[in-house]
Amino acid sequence: MGKIVAAMATMHAPQLFTRPPEEDPKQLDAGIAAMRKLGQVLDETKPDALVIFASDHLETFFLQSVPTFAVIAGERAKTAFAGRTWNPAIHQKLSEDILEGLVRRDFDMAYSQDAVLGHSFAAPFEWILGTRDIPVVPIFVNTYLPPLPRPQRCAALGRAIAEIVAAKPERVALLASGGMSHYPGTAKYYQPAYDFDRWCIRELENSHTGSFLNLTPEQLDEVGNTEMLPWAIVLGAVGAQHMELLSYQETSHHGHAVARFLPGEKRNAVPSQPYQFQSHPFHYYDHPPISAYRLNKLLYESRHKPALRQRMFRDLDAVCMEYGLGMEEASAMRAVFEFQHLDGDRPALDAEPAVRMGAHPVGALMAVHVLQQEKRAMRTPAVMSHDVALSVTH
Repeated sequence: MGKIVAAMATMHAPQLFTRPPEEDPKQLDAGIAAMRKLGQVLDETKPDALVIFASDHLETFFLQSVPTFAVIAGERAKTAFAGRTWNPAIHQKLSEDILEGLVRRDFDMAYSQDAVLGHSFAAPFEWILGTRDIPVVPIFVNTYLPPLPRPQRCAALGRAIAEIVAAKPERVALLASGGMSHYPGTAKYYQPAYDFDRWCIRELENSHTGSFLNLTPEQLDEVGNTEMLPWAIVLGAVGAQHMELLSYQETSHHGHAVARFLPGEKRNAVPSQPYQFQSHPFHYYDHPPISAYRLNKLLYESRHKPALRQRMFRDLDAVCMEYGLGMEEASAMRAVFEFQHLDGDRPALDAEPAVRMGAHPVGALMAVHVLQQEKRAMRTPAVMSHDVALSVTH
């Protein structure tokens, strides 16, 4: 009989790799230290496989296809970020059995054998898995491109995976990779809902799992926590639990949490208290409008094509015309290229003109990061790697 021997959750902040000047290095180091404690949990529990639930930031899935859930079922987990790569072995038998088992249970799963994963997988590979010889099963969860799954649907997926694992011989560790409150690419980038984070942490510590699982995607969007949907999968898989918080840091624009879930409800748990949502009609992340397809395509491709970026620097108007952008969209791109904050670290403000024209906030922010980094490199004699497209942050 198979068994879930560990259940954990972590943030995956790209700032851990890029160390931007606006971040407090002590906070980043505290998060890394907590992630390494999760690595010690792997040493203690000795799993045969590590199943990681994580999102992407419009680098793996975007214009061509956007699955709600996808199993990565290749030979290795191809992962790239900040000029580095990670390629841990995939537990192919387990990944294929999870894929088939979920489809048999009426989950319409996508799968890929060659998807290139981003920093939401890279951070756990670097600081939790490390050099341990444990094969992985990466599972993608859509957290930024509505329509998003409900937390309860994610929990149901987790329960189904627990059933599949129970029928197999492997000892399995589960890990959710997703940050707490942050609003990448939006006007609230520097105003996270830390009060929600503290409420949610308290509820999970006191075994009030339903307080989180009964929320809607719209409520999670309001408080900048759609990236917690991977947590819902792990919570569904483990059932009754009480969370042990290893670290929580209120960074400049992001709540960093690292935790493990222990079996059984907490004794003498404090009563549950509801969180007061504003329930405003505005969504920070919406389904990208088809009218902004060309703008999103240009921003997306600029992240991955160095030659295109150089053409944009030489003659942005010609590139905008080539992509069929309208006058207002081209004007927004010119505003993006003004780089008001080139020497600082306020890229979300530079992305705003494109976002107002329908660009997806995360995609626009990541494109601005790449363009800004390349522009800085052009002002110095340093030789820039073509991997700069992977050196983006929230």
